[in-house]
Amino acid sequence: MTTITPEKLLAELRRAADVVAGIAATFSEEDVKAPSELPDWTRGHVLAHLCGIANAMARQLEFAAQGKTIELYDGGFDGRTRAIEMSAGHSVAEHRSDLDRALVRALAAFESLDGADWQRPISFRGGVVFDGGLALWREFVIHAADLGTGRGPETWSRPFCEHLFEFLAARVPDGQRFVLQPLGLPAVAIGTPGSRSTAVNGMLTDIAAWLAGRTPTLGSLRATAAADGVDLPALLPWPAGVPATR
Repeated sequence: MTTITPEKLLAELRRAADVVAGIAATFSEEDVKAPSELPDWTRGHVLAHLCGIANAMARQLEFAAQGKTIELYDGGFDGRTRAIEMSAGHSVAEHRSDLDRALVRALAAFESLDGADWQRPISFRGGVVFDGGLALWREFVIHAADLGTGRGPETWSRPFCEHLFEFLAARVPDGQRFVLQPLGLPAVAIGTPGSRSTAVNGMLTDIAAWLAGRTPTLGSLRATAAADGVDLPALLPWPAGVPATR
């Protein structure tokens, strides 16, 4: 498994933010109104959410620098939802402007960190700044795929997929163990040790996409249990930092 250091994470955040901004820069007025890959959300909803989470995480860091914590979104999950719905219908120029400002704010907050700052507590998941950086990385990369422009999970890097394996182990139901077997790479076991095992075979990015609730794009996944072919196992809900469905 690839070890993600603060320095590597910062580089990944910059790269992912560039991808998101680059996609948004190509959109027309009609493009932002078109459906995204997420149920009931247009691309405008996804852009509004990306803007919201970037600002929210920047705020986590700004308060952490003062030795304080603050909830992720004003008004909690309901506040998050209201803000997205209010902004989803903005013009493409408004979306780009809002997103650019949010990305600059978030990256500036992370770029200002010294070594010990990465371990300052934040309210998000009761974690630290480093956890917030990982979360923002996930949001940027996964929602870039959700924008539905042809840049799907097949573009996800090995370090990102391996991070998802670790983070999304929380989606394995109690009393089960998944042995993830990406083609040509070492197997990764997640879930409850010693429990009934299900092996999931396929391309690295396809396994990561399945765990993240997205559609595999490079091929089919195959699940086996006790050497017999079985259906892909059910997953628990995404381990959200706030009560959410996306």
